[in-house]
Amino acid sequence: MALASFAFLPWRSGLLSSVLGLLMIAGADVDARTFFLPDLVTYGATAGGIAAALLTDADRWSSLEAATLRAAGVGLFFICLRIAHLRLRGREGLGFGDVKLAAAVGAWLPLAAIPYCFGLASAAALIAVGFLRRGEALEKVRLPFGAFLCPALWLVFFVDRVSN
Repeated sequence: MALASFAFLPWRSGLLSSVLGLLMIAGADVDARTFFLPDLVTYGATAGGIAAALLTDADRWSSLEAATLRAAGVGLFFICLRIAHLRLRGREGLGFGDVKLAAAVGAWLPLAAIPYCFGLASAAALIAVGFLRRGEALEKVRLPFGAFLCPALWLVFFVDRVSN
């Protein structure tokens, strides 16, 4: 990720992309093995995304405000999804780590790119469910969504920066 970041992005964006990539590799690895997203990754990514907005845009305070509002909005939306799933199904379907990682998505990505990130992560997770199911009831399949959301966040951030 760092090699691609510095090869295709200006140095500041390449550095930010590399830092995000390291956090996302760590998050995906831990979540895939333990079904747990560490606070160091989720809070670190959210704070990093807000700091990145402050460092990269000419209108620093407006960018800081926008990144903070996006992070809060996406996080709040995922809290609502978590509560709705719990009430409808009677069991947890989304962990707090996923909610915190969703806030990081809002901090790092422009508003128009956020749906692409969640679409990519969801599509990859659905493909994985198809492979993991093996005749098992769909309700019994557990999947660490963060393991899919982490690489999707880095990839969408990288593509967005390359295309701009």
